[in-house]
Amino acid sequence: MALIINGERIDDEIIEAEFREIKGFHERTLQIACCERDPEFRALAKENISSRVLLGQESRRRYPEVAEEDIDTRLAKLIEEAGGEAEFYFKIGVPVADKAVIRDNLAGGVRLDKTLQAIYEPEPVPTDTELRAAYDASTELYLTPEEVHAAHITKSLQGAKSRDEVFQAMRDIRRQLLDGADFMKTAEEHRADEQQQIDLGWFKRGEFMEEFEAIAFSMNDGEISPVFTTQLGFHICTLLGRKQPAPHPFEEVKEAVRARLIEQHRDAKFNDLLDQLKAAAQIEDTDPPEEGENCGH
Repeated sequence: MALIINGERIDDEIIEAEFREIKGFHERTLQIACCERDPEFRALAKENISSRVLLGQESRRRYPEVAEEDIDTRLAKLIEEAGGEAEFYFKIGVPVADKAVIRDNLAGGVRLDKTLQAIYEPEPVPTDTELRAAYDASTELYLTPEEVHAAHITKSLQGAKSRDEVFQAMRDIRRQLLDGADFMKTAEEHRADEQQQIDLGWFKRGEFMEEFEAIAFSMNDGEISPVFTTQLGFHICTLLGRKQPAPHPFEEVKEAVRARLIEQHRDAKFNDLLDQLKAAAQIEDTDPPEEGENCGH
């Protein structure tokens, strides 16, 4: 057994599952190559599991008994959030017949909630002066999103003899624009129909197709883009304006500032508790050190 925490043995399968989840996240975000960081990820997996186990042990020490109605309330809330009982059981991957196992896990959640609530109290009640000071010290956290105002010329592949035919036509249009042709007039001349939108107005990231936004948000005012493609066809884009991020007025984000201060308080209390539990814990790791070599890939 690789990990023993205050006498509680942790199955290798649990460590391996946590390791795979951590590594998978970094692979999806293109932060690793092959197995170069496996020792780091396995150590992080053990650290995460140790923290959860210690919190569970402390919660059981503080609240050995959990009222059945508290479990019922927690279960009802989770079922409602999942969209129904069938969806809830499907989501957690546990057969309905294993309700005893589920209720035991829910009891652990209730204990943890009670433990965290106890360590968070008393929570701060910041004054308006304190809120304003916190806002002034970190206005970069309360910025409006960047916006751009763009227009485009677009041609779909519908009815075209070939993809290259459409591409060459768009290249010719771009040459005209680079030679000084008016963008909006040229767009009108090549408009497929009255429903085809030329001026796209102001928009933020996440409101258009990702490949279109990647072009629009990287341009300077008045710049003519290269010919590029989306699922709708070929495009040429120009930027008509840009609104840089700016701080929201204090009164608009006052409650967000308050929530952030409370969250900072909770994080500090949580980390203090975890540090205390780790300092007092007996943790045995019987795995030999990993060298990160010979991963087989």
